[in-house]
Amino acid sequence: MPTMPWALLAAGCLAMFAASSSGTTRAPFLIDMARDLSASLPLVANLMAVTSIAWGVSSLCAGAASDRWGRRPFLVGGPLGLAAGLVCLSLTDSYLGVAFWATVAGACAGGFTGVIMTEASARTVDRQRGRALGWVMAGQSFALLLGVPMAAWIGSSIGWRGVNQVVAGVAVLAALGLFVTTLRPAEIAMPGARVAQPGMRAAMTRPVLRLLAMSVAERVCYGLTVVYFATFLQTTYGLTPAGVALPLGIVALGNILGTVLGGQAADRLPDRSRTFAIAMIASGAAAMALFGWTPGLAGTVALGFGYAISSAMARPSLMAALANVPEEVRGTVLGLNVTAASVGWLGAASLGGWIMAGIGFVGFGPFALGVALVAALLALTGRNHRHA
Repeated sequence: MPTMPWALLAAGCLAMFAASSSGTTRAPFLIDMARDLSASLPLVANLMAVTSIAWGVSSLCAGAASDRWGRRPFLVGGPLGLAAGLVCLSLTDSYLGVAFWATVAGACAGGFTGVIMTEASARTVDRQRGRALGWVMAGQSFALLLGVPMAAWIGSSIGWRGVNQVVAGVAVLAALGLFVTTLRPAEIAMPGARVAQPGMRAAMTRPVLRLLAMSVAERVCYGLTVVYFATFLQTTYGLTPAGVALPLGIVALGNILGTVLGGQAADRLPDRSRTFAIAMIASGAAAMALFGWTPGLAGTVALGFGYAISSAMARPSLMAALANVPEEVRGTVLGLNVTAASVGWLGAASLGGWIMAGIGFVGFGPFALGVALVAALLALTGRNHRHA
């Protein structure tokens, strides 16, 4: 079995860290941003929804374009565009201005996140992809482990605007890392010139559509916690933005552990669909306990840790199944996956805001459980398909 491309995976992980941090580091500052921008809390929370729309549309276009014209322009240009958008966002005084630059930043993030997955898949074989994509996706977990707690800590000194500028610097470093690690092109599984240009229709097979629906559901469950867990802690236990740093770090450790375990399971267990389904059912049950029971701060953080492990274990199996498509449409499929994930983020941010305002955080548990059960059902009923 060939050696894993560790340098590329590290650069991809850093880029994913920057992309995820561009949105998740707002979580401890939703209340401060609402006050600063003279906007309501649900309106500020829905900046994530705005970002998700731009992210999803951009990823769809970038994935298909990378199949035709190559991945490197997106891998380097996307993080640089993200950095520019975050700097402009930090200098804006109005809510509409922040929303505009958040949209630009989201579009730039979507321009490279799916392409990174395609590049990592092109440089690994099928039974390495669960671990390889797991390490790239670990950038999202590191954004929770390091990005959000550090943002909450340093944000007490430099504010949410300064935090966006710091994330912009990380994006520039990621662009440099991807530039260096992709100087040598990946070996293409199908040598020679491609006879026909791939199209969207070639990518949209029935197994892929099912996997994309599973991706939407999985991101809804994941996004609820990422977007609202800090606010949940602040509202329930009266914590300050700095006070949520340690709890968020502990939960993020659960995400990293779950991603690592999920990558191992995706590569070593024969049935990726069953692995995904079990993890989703466990995460739905954990969400019921997390948002429906408040046994104290320590107990809530422990429940969040368990929720994070089970939720994160589902993702590598899903990504490895999506990457198991022909090389000529892989960029399109993984771009579609980011688009589907953005739809999930949109659902988490917008529906979560509505549930928070109309029912309260107690409504998050049944909602997450229902979505998780739908995802598990989709996985188990499609086990006969070869891409699962």
